[in-house]
This record gives sequence, C-alpha cells and structure tokens, in this order.
Amino acid sequence: MAAHGSRFHVATTGPTSGSTPLVILLHAFPQFWWAWRHQLTALGEAGYKVAAMDLRGFGASDKPPIGHSTPQLVRDVAGVIRSLGHRSAVVVGHGLGATISWSMPTLAPEVTRAIAAVANPHPVTLHTIRPRMLPAGSIGTIAYFQLPWFPERALHNGRLVDRVLRGWAAPSWDPPLAQYRAAMRLPFVAHSAMEHLRWLVRSTPRPDGGRYLTAVGAPVAVPVLQVEGGQDRFLGRSTARRDAAFVTGPFRAERVADAGHFVPEEAPESLTDLLLDWLGTLPRR
Repeated sequence: MAAHGSRFHVATTGPTSGSTPLVILLHAFPQFWWAWRHQLTALGEAGYKVAAMDLRGFGASDKPPIGHSTPQLVRDVAGVIRSLGHRSAVVVGHGLGATISWSMPTLAPEVTRAIAAVANPHPVTLHTIRPRMLPAGSIGTIAYFQLPWFPERALHNGRLVDRVLRGWAAPSWDPPLAQYRAAMRLPFVAHSAMEHLRWLVRSTPRPDGGRYLTAVGAPVAVPVLQVEGGQDRFLGRSTARRDAAFVTGPFRAERVADAGHFVPEEAPESLTDLLLDWLGTLPRR
C-alpha cells in the first residue's frame, strides 16, 4: 500500500464498507504485523475493519536508510489510514507502536478517534525515564542499543531477538523465536529497527526531540486505554503511573497480571476482551 511517499505492508480483515470503524494495530520491537494475529482475527469477526501494518523499516514495508523518528512514523500511520479510505481510526499500539499511538492525538489529531497503548508509557515519561524506575538490567539494554553495529549483528544472528523476547516477557511464555529471528534477518531491517530505538534516546537533548516532547506534552483529549503487563520485566509498572496526568479525555487503565511485555501474544484472549469492551464504549462514527 502506498502512503506518505512510501510503501507499507498492511494485513487487513473485517468488513470492507468504508463506514465501518477502522482499528489500526502497530507492533513492537523486534516484531512485525504478525504479532497482532490473534486480535486481527477477533476484532474483524466482531465487525471492525482492522489493519495491522509493518512499521517503516520492518517486515515488508519500505526500509529507507534515514527518517526513523517517531514524528515520521506518525505521519506514516496517518497516511495509511487515509489510503485505507478512512477519515480517522482508533490507533492501538504495543511497545514502540504505543509510542506512536500516544503521539497520534497531538501530531495527527485529524485522523485519531481514540488510542490504546499497550506496555509503554506516555512519551514524556519514556524520554525522561530515570534508572530507578526500571527493572534491573533495562538501562544496560537501552545503552547497548545505542552502540553502532553490535546490536545489528546481534539481531542478525538471533541472540538479541532471543534476549529481548525471553528477557522482557513473563517467565512462563514460550516466544515464537523462529518467526522473529527471520523477520530481523530481512535486508536492512536490523538497522532500521535500531535507528527507531536510538532516536528515542538521542533526540531527547536535541532540538527535534525538544519540539516533539513539547508537542506530545499537550493534553490528550481523545479516549485512551492503557494496558500493562503485570510481569513486564523491561519497563516494570512504575513507568505507567503518570499516564493519566497527560489525558483530559476518558481514560481507562488495565493490568494483565499474568503477562509480561508482549501482552498481545502472551495473553491474547485477555487483551482481545479488553479491546472489544473498550471499543464498544466508543462512538461508532
């Protein structure tokens, strides 16, 4: 699908009518659209038009060498919504995708009906996070991501994929390592994925990061669903406690006790039920 000057791979399900509410699903690192396979099917069967996209730099979407900032990804999502024939959508993001969904109401308000953020705090919290707010080892992982070449090599050989999926999830989850190892070995994906994560850190003291944080610091007036995993071993729980302070619209916070960071796959039925219940409270327009 062509949108915002690039091409994106988008998996869709549900009714084809343009009047059907659109829900767009944004994946986390180190994943691709397939991470939402359970919700893609269930929400479509419930009557929603659902689109799970590969973000810029991931999966089968375009992988340019530059342009991996969060504002750029927001513009990508807004373009995909319009290319799907919709004026607006409910944007549901997980991890990296949740940073985008949090950013949509202020950076692309004209296409954003409501947002859900899974396993990721508001961007202002994320960009100003303190070591004591994170579980032991998370700061070291974030610092490792900033190194040149080494993270890319670890993605190519699968070690970093295994480390993230096993280390951030609940201990009981058996992740589909083969699928995500293969996805990270696609040409240019490892570099693009790391550039997304590097921008989140390196932009903070720069003018572009300052402009971004000022913009997303404005109150979020659309409905918000915030979901955290009770056993998230990357972010823990304390990082999400400030989320309500950024929202002036309807706000709902939920915790999936038996899930870690990868809630859509670790607890697919629980998250699907939460999404369906919350979506049912939104005006169908």
